[in-house]
Amino acid sequence: MRTRRLIQNQAGWRLLALVSVASLISCTTLPPPESSVGTPAGWHQDSAEGKVLEEWWSDLGDTNLVALITEALVGNPSLAAMRARVQAAMEQSRIAGSASLPSVAAQAGSSRQQQVFVGLPIPGTSGPLKTRATTHSFQLVADWELDVWGRVRSGRKAALADYLATTDDLRGARLSLAGQVARGWFRLAEADRQLQLAKATAASLEQTGNRMQARYEEGIRSPIEVRVTKSNAASARALVAMREVELNDARRQLQSLLGRYPDGELSGPSLLQEPMTDVPAGLPAELLDRRPDLVAARWKLKAAGFRVEEANAARLPAISLTVSGGRTSNELQDLLDHDFSVWSLAANAAQPIFQGGRLRSNIRLNKALLEAAAKDYDAAVLNAFREVETALANESLLRQRESELRETDRQARAASRLAAERYEAGLDDLLTLLETRRRGLDAESQLIAVRRARLDNRVALHLALGGGLTCDDEDENGS
Repeated sequence: MRTRRLIQNQAGWRLLALVSVASLISCTTLPPPESSVGTPAGWHQDSAEGKVLEEWWSDLGDTNLVALITEALVGNPSLAAMRARVQAAMEQSRIAGSASLPSVAAQAGSSRQQQVFVGLPIPGTSGPLKTRATTHSFQLVADWELDVWGRVRSGRKAALADYLATTDDLRGARLSLAGQVARGWFRLAEADRQLQLAKATAASLEQTGNRMQARYEEGIRSPIEVRVTKSNAASARALVAMREVELNDARRQLQSLLGRYPDGELSGPSLLQEPMTDVPAGLPAELLDRRPDLVAARWKLKAAGFRVEEANAARLPAISLTVSGGRTSNELQDLLDHDFSVWSLAANAAQPIFQGGRLRSNIRLNKALLEAAAKDYDAAVLNAFREVETALANESLLRQRESELRETDRQARAASRLAAERYEAGLDDLLTLLETRRRGLDAESQLIAVRRARLDNRVALHLALGGGLTCDDEDENGS
């Protein structure tokens, strides 16, 4: 009896030790892989170093936009679906991690059995000897695969890397949604300004057409001038209708991003804000650790590597340990009152011999997926560098374009006033007047568009950098 209890205690301590080791393994972290793409020492376009700002949209200087982005991050259904996928990936990693721990099951049962002893008649009876027995049992069974070759560990790490990739995908989705809301807000502002400009132009051309009609009736102007002015007025009204379509579409699209019902009842900003100070871009190497999509791609690459290890280990013997212990008795109350203990300890090994080439094909499959993940990561890194360089270059180009368009607008306004004066004095014809007005309208419309383009490019730069940045010296002074 003492020997039996000693064996049971030793088995219990071994099981506890195995659980502890598995718990330590499950707490390990995964180092991110290194980039295989050459990283330049600095950007080709001029930039300054800086520190990351997670909520970069607060740097845009528009409190209404900040409130809308905050609303979208809470109410957008696509982002909510992404959060659910992150939760699913976390549970999947836990499921994969459970394979590294022993599985313990409680088993309880009762059976009643009758046996007939043939050839053993009892004098005074009419039939053979029969016996009936009822047996009750309860036991705990623990089964654990000794992960000698690391197959289970590799599968667990692959699932964990997938989960970490989804968390970075969620960060990327938040970043992208904030950028979409900001661009939608700027689009709404531009559409409103363009509509106001179109309405003012249509009203002016309508007045010109009415005056021309009155002078025609007085015999001062020709019918051709009347037709031309009415044609231009109709064209301006058509432009107003098109601008209203653009404004309506901008409102509803922004409402959808916010998670609201798209009823078209949304007021936009009264004007387009000027971009804030230049955003420092930091160093190219920092981009690899900053952009969520690149970090997610690295984790996916790491997960693919772990699955190759898992596939290789699947060809080796699987060694498992099974421990069970419990009680059995003919009486139910004896399970608790007396020592009717039973136990067993077993170990087994299973070596795959023939599976039709499935294991080798699985290795080749995962190696191909690993190579694809590596190339996808390289492409993502190059695309990230392209986006940053493009946004940095466009910053100065768009600023120069806005400056030139501002001068164009100023000159077009002056030309329009001068043409009106000369037309009234009879020095220029109607076509010259209408052409100068058209040029003025086009210049002002382009000026509004380029201001929005500058803001959109600023958002693109934030997204390309993986967030907002602040200069090091400004951060130190602020702290």
